Amino acid sequence: MTPFSSGSASASPPASTAASLPASPGQQQVPSETAPAPAGSPPLHITYRTVGLDQAIVPLAPTEAERELGSIIPPYTHDAYWLDPYGMPGAGSTNTTYLVGHSWEGQPSPFNNISTLARPGDSITVATAEGLLEFRVDSVATEYKDTLRDSEIWDRVPGRLILITCYAADLWGKNIIVQASPERR
Repeated sequence: MTPFSSGSASASPPASTAASLPASPGQQQVPSETAPAPAGSPPLHITYRTVGLDQAIVPLAPTEAERELGSIIPPYTHDAYWLDPYGMPGAGSTNTTYLVGHSWEGQPSPFNNISTLARPGDSITVATAEGLLEFRVDSVATEYKDTLRDSEIWDRVPGRLILITCYAADLWGKNIIVQASPERR
């Protein structure tokens, strides 16, 4: 996904929270010889207390034009979006689950504090129809929006959760990427 950007306090939209997409979802897929497990369950809600994110999740599929451009820009809202052509969290997950949203300049947004408050070791809870899933943040990094489509974040990693938003210190040039792994019980 290309970087997510924030907007200004005016009526203009946030800086492009465009996500640069790889050529196709799960392009690094490795064939499996085992019987397929259920693929997980769609994410419905995310709670990331450390950054003040407590948000319903809306599914979002890239349009054909966005796929051709290799970039997706979520609607200019304060919502959290799940890139539904990729993975679903939970038992049997076959790919990474991507949640994206805009950070906004000059107005509150659920994603604004990720740039300054997210840290490795933080806990994230994702609610699905199958129940609550706990994740632990492995890393927090920035990525240039124009190189994001070639990033390793697009490698197929079953069970992994990635949050993408614009980087508050450079809303138009960089995204912040939070990578998390499921908690083992």
